Amino acid sequence: MKKVLVTGATGFIGGRIVERCLEQGLEVRAFHLPGDPGAPALEKKGIQTVAGDICDPEAVAQATHGVDVIFHCAAVVSDWAPKSLFENVTVGGTKNVCRAAVEAGVSRLVYLSTNDVFGLDESGVIAEDHPRQPWGEPYPDHKIRAEDAVWEAHREQGLPTTMAYPCWVYGPGDKTFVPHLADAIANREMVFWRRDVLVWPTYVDNLVDILFLMAEDDRAVGRGYLVHDGESTTLQEFCGAIAREIEAKPPSLHIPFGLAMAAARVMELAWKVLGIKNRPLLTTYVVKNLGSRLRFSIEKAERELGWKPAVSYREGFARTMEWLGTQDLSIIKGK
Repeated sequence: MKKVLVTGATGFIGGRIVERCLEQGLEVRAFHLPGDPGAPALEKKGIQTVAGDICDPEAVAQATHGVDVIFHCAAVVSDWAPKSLFENVTVGGTKNVCRAAVEAGVSRLVYLSTNDVFGLDESGVIAEDHPRQPWGEPYPDHKIRAEDAVWEAHREQGLPTTMAYPCWVYGPGDKTFVPHLADAIANREMVFWRRDVLVWPTYVDNLVDILFLMAEDDRAVGRGYLVHDGESTTLQEFCGAIAREIEAKPPSLHIPFGLAMAAARVMELAWKVLGIKNRPLLTTYVVKNLGSRLRFSIEKAERELGWKPAVSYREGFARTMEWLGTQDLSIIKGK
């Protein structure tokens, strides 16, 4: 790799990719929205930043000019946003990146997908050849459509692309997964609606390791890889461990799955009718996501690329909790 472009560079994963580029002495360019509060921190590190909208083809083309490798992380990562935003950013933005990548003649486009694209089929172990299945939810369904655009550019225009399907990404700097669970636990809002729900943690550095491998190994071109730490835990165990770290009471309340889904639908309808912009306490996506026992294999990445997670789940969780302890927990605990 000579010069790297990272879209979504101020996000959790994109930011860690930028840091890895600096650690390896690579020239890196960070693409972000105008006025992004995270941009000044990147500039202080001497990183070239380019302000622009992923929905603007010209801005994307300018950001892409002269780069060798693109890590495309920008997307709407939410369960509560207008469908037009998913359409324009997640799908349209990805199409813009693909077009610009072809024009720039990049050596690799590394696209960050999600394990969500494989649906909610619990009948067997899911590998990369599993059919992609919509959820009827905007985030996973638009990620499927964005993936279609990437593979189309690969097939029809020869774009050298590769794709990662990470499971639940966590680690120091996490802005969604662990902090949101910690907040719910601390404020006694965490409720379970199915026992023994499986969680497949993916420590952020393990993910970045394979992303960089995929960017350089020609065997990865035209291929996609599931990524996690190599083991699962249950949601109950994961939340219990967080509770111990923040000195909160471990959550134990269980309600029926059907009741949780009904409550989520009522909340979503009420929020839409009332025009409330903040996400509801419960959404149908969260009920589905935190109510599944899916199983995922990372054997393909080991077989084809020789990749194994370097950081164990135990070590990754310990590092994450150490970081969480440095945060302002008074905000999380609602004090």
